[in-house]
Amino acid sequence: MPLVPPKSARPPREAHRIDEPSLARWLAANVEACRGGGAVTALQFQGGQSNPTYWIGFSGPDGDIELVLRKKPPGELLPSAHAVEREYRVMRALGGSDVPVPEALSLCEDPAVIGTPFFVMRHVPGRIFWDPQLPGTSGPDERRAIYDDLVRALAALHRVDYAAVGLGDYGKIGGFVPRQVQRWSRQYEASRTGDVPAMEALMAFLGKSAPRHDETTLVHGDYRIDNVIFAANEPRALAIIDWELSTLGHPVSDLAYLCMGYHLALPGRGSLVGADFGALGIPDEKGLVEAYCKLTGRGEIEDWPYFMAFGIFRLAAIAQGVYKRSLQGNASSESAGAFGAAVFALADLGCNIAGVRAG
Repeated sequence: MPLVPPKSARPPREAHRIDEPSLARWLAANVEACRGGGAVTALQFQGGQSNPTYWIGFSGPDGDIELVLRKKPPGELLPSAHAVEREYRVMRALGGSDVPVPEALSLCEDPAVIGTPFFVMRHVPGRIFWDPQLPGTSGPDERRAIYDDLVRALAALHRVDYAAVGLGDYGKIGGFVPRQVQRWSRQYEASRTGDVPAMEALMAFLGKSAPRHDETTLVHGDYRIDNVIFAANEPRALAIIDWELSTLGHPVSDLAYLCMGYHLALPGRGSLVGADFGALGIPDEKGLVEAYCKLTGRGEIEDWPYFMAFGIFRLAAIAQGVYKRSLQGNASSESAGAFGAAVFALADLGCNIAGVRAG
């Protein structure tokens, strides 16, 4: 049977087209399943504001296979951003663990092949839920089970012995949140396109009010329901994707980021704001946090408003970067321009949660 591309894949935008014959030659030389050579079809997935991601259909003498390629975007990039090399490394390290990840196959750091560094992994067919209220599912029981497994996968990640899987040098030990506040403040300043007084107030608050309790685990950095692929016919997490922001850090930062949907919505995504949790079968924020704490043997989380404000601040800084790339013409998504207004809304929300005057 001929390969059938996923419905979410489309012909790449002009700025994101890749040299299919060049990629086919590289795959034949570097991926075991492609050793016999063959032809490549590359289609770009919808969504994904940072690293362009492609469905790759490879047709060769030994059969057809489906791969996924993730690459750096074209154009001038911020320092340390779009780290596909780190994504590849962490997924390789987690292969075979309790953390569901795609099978990472090979990394190419030579930009001459398709224009930027990239890596390839096996395609994982399944469901991605862009709306956290999970429309189209069978009912409350399935929705509850999906969220149970979403939290289970996060808890499994935070229980990984990162040194034992070869990631002892994947980040610094301790002091994660203050460093992140500094990093995203710098990233925001580097991509600034105007004045946002609430961002200034939020940065000042976060810089002087670090959490009292510090700890270090492997963290995903962008953990939300649409970065997890679920099985087509059961409420099971098959693969956590988009590991660009992963590092060693404070696990509560991941949990708070997962809880963003209880407070806001971004362009192209739904929200849990105002949801009828009882009717949906989805846990409210308190219930989700309690489930995570039970799985990780943790008591009450201190400084929860700080972590929520920190997560929203980081999201605002990311949105600012997406917006600037849209002005430069090299953003990965056609909807990137909408993120300019999101920066203002996110900064105001972060100030409200933290109890900070927005200026």
